[in-house]
Amino acid sequence: MYLNLVKSKIHRVTITESCLDYIGSITIDQDLMDAANIYPNERVQVVDNNNGSRFETYVIPGERGSGVICVNGAAAHLVNVGDIIIIMAYTWMTEEEARTFKPAVIFPDTQTNKLV
Repeated sequence: MYLNLVKSKIHRVTITESCLDYIGSITIDQDLMDAANIYPNERVQVVDNNNGSRFETYVIPGERGSGVICVNGAAAHLVNVGDIIIIMAYTWMTEEEARTFKPAVIFPDTQTNKLV
C-alpha cells in the first residue's frame, strides 16, 4: 500500500505579487524552493490563511533571494497581495518509508519571505 504524505512545506509566507495574465502557476524564490525541497514544475497545494481558499498549481522558480511569492493565472483571483499562505508538496511512499520519513518544513520571515 502507498500513502500520500506531505513532502515539503513552506509555512506562512506573504504573497508579494499576483498576475492574472499568465498561463498559471506560483513563482517562488529559488532559495525557499531549495530549503523546502520543492522542484520546478512540481505540483503544490496553496492554502490562504486570510480567506481560506485552497488550490493546486505548479511551481516556477523565482529570483534567488528576492522573497518573491507570485500567484499567476486564474488562481490570482483566489488571493490578494499581502495574504499569508502555506505551500505544501506531497509524495507517495510505502508504509515502510513513511515510518521514518521527515518532511522538509521551513518557516521564513513573513515580512521578507526570507529564511531566518
